[in-house]
Amino acid sequence: MTTSPDQQAIAERQLCGLVNGLAQRIAEHVRERAATLGLTASQATALREMTGPMTMRDLAERMSCEPSNTTFVVDKLEKQGLVERHPHPTDRRAKHLVLTPEGTALRTRLLELLAVDSPLSGITQEEQRVLHGLLERAVTPA
Repeated sequence: MTTSPDQQAIAERQLCGLVNGLAQRIAEHVRERAATLGLTASQATALREMTGPMTMRDLAERMSCEPSNTTFVVDKLEKQGLVERHPHPTDRRAKHLVLTPEGTALRTRLLELLAVDSPLSGITQEEQRVLHGLLERAVTPA
């Protein structure tokens, strides 16, 4: 059985709507949780993605944004005493972003809050792995 171009277009539209809806729910979830900690969604995203020392470029890539936007976010986090810039161990042109003890504690609290009533909590870890694999295949160029 073959799928007509109209059926394919409808299926793609529906799938795009679901993916967009999920992205919106996740973004709203992050915004709500971030606000309870006095953070913006961008600051919360940066803290969530800082799994260890990294360059501004690495963080920008993880946040899916331009390095200039990341610089603005990191400047705010630095003023709050949550992040420090350290010399990069092998690249003297770059800086390593490092969470302060306060930043690490806030990141831990943020991760705890993000886990509560997450938009993905309605599907099992195995289903999340399958969804991840399918989405990764869809966004990776052939």
